[in-house]
This record gives sequence, structure tokens and C-alpha cells, in this order.
Amino acid sequence: AGCGIDNAVVELNGEEVPIMDGSSQPFVFLIECAGVVEQDAAKKIIRVLKTVSVNDGEARLCPGSHLSLDFEIDFNNDLVSHQSLSIGVINGSFAKELARARTFGFLQDVEALRAAGLAKGGSLENAVVVSGSEVMNEGGLRYDDEFVRHKMLDALGDLYLAGAAIIGGFQGVCSGHTTNNMLLQALFADPEAWKMDVLQGNE
Repeated sequence: AGCGIDNAVVELNGEEVPIMDGSSQPFVFLIECAGVVEQDAAKKIIRVLKTVSVNDGEARLCPGSHLSLDFEIDFNNDLVSHQSLSIGVINGSFAKELARARTFGFLQDVEALRAAGLAKGGSLENAVVVSGSEVMNEGGLRYDDEFVRHKMLDALGDLYLAGAAIIGGFQGVCSGHTTNNMLLQALFADPEAWKMDVLQGNE
């Protein structure tokens, strides 16, 4: 989604996409190494025509001239705490601003997750682990606000499940995968809220 790829075959021989280092950077690197071909076809997009929101505004889509992300998180942790960021996903901003942001978790949650059969492969190699007010990973954070940037990365991937790039503004307040999916469902449930379109040269 962040690299603007809209025609590719993805083959998996496992249950899920490999987590790599917890960010999308390894995939971006490989896409850049392979190269991208511009095809002789119009790029289809989903244009947001009116504002749609779910969960009392926890996630919202509104009309815009390009895809923009506005996200806010608030955790009961002194290190993560409250973070917010706004980014326009244009002119290569994804690779520079979001691609390297890793998923994260809290040390006190690890035992409960593993007891539930989750996060079995989680480690300091593929996630930022927070213990109290410290980051346990050698080298620390890649961005001062890496936590909110990863949530924006998540949201970008969630939105791309729509089946085409979205032209509009996304606003999330502590939203996650489930809420973001609900937002897409709400968008498509209202025929007046969106239309399938083609990308113009100035977008």
C-alpha cells in the first residue's frame, strides 16, 4: 500500500505474512530492489465523498485530495503515553516516515499473550518491547514517536483491504484493526459516501 503497488501476486506457504523486524521496511527494501513497472492502465482508486465514522469518532474517513493519516494514541505508560501525528501519504513520505516503525508491546503482557497461544514468535528482533519507562531493544527507538507511527502503518494496511487506494483523510483515535475494518464496512454500506474512480495526473 505504501509503495503504491496495485497489481502484484503475493504467495505464502505459511499461515501469515512473516513479521520480519516488525516493520514494513524489509518489504519496502525488496520492492525497491525488484523495481516497479508502470503499466498501461488507469490506476483505480476509491474516492471518499462524505464523512463516515464509527465508534463515536474513534475512526473516521472524510473527503480529501490525497490520502492523509491523522492518528492519536493514549497508553497508560509513561514512555508511550499520548502521541499524535498527521502525515500525507504522498511524494515518498511512506518510506521515510512510516515504513521503519515497528510493532510494539509491553513486557508485562507477554506471559498472558503466550498463555493464550499468541505472540509465540515475538522477540526483541521483531518488536519494540517496553518495560516500565524503558525500551528493552538495543539501539532504542527508530523514531521518537515510533509507537504512533506504527499504528498509522497498521491503519494504512487496513485501509488497503478496501481493494484499491483510498483518496481521502483517515482519522484514528486509539483505533485498531477491528475498528478500522468496521470503518471500511460503514463506508461501503453508504453508496453516497464513496465512488470508484481513476487517479488523475495531479493527484
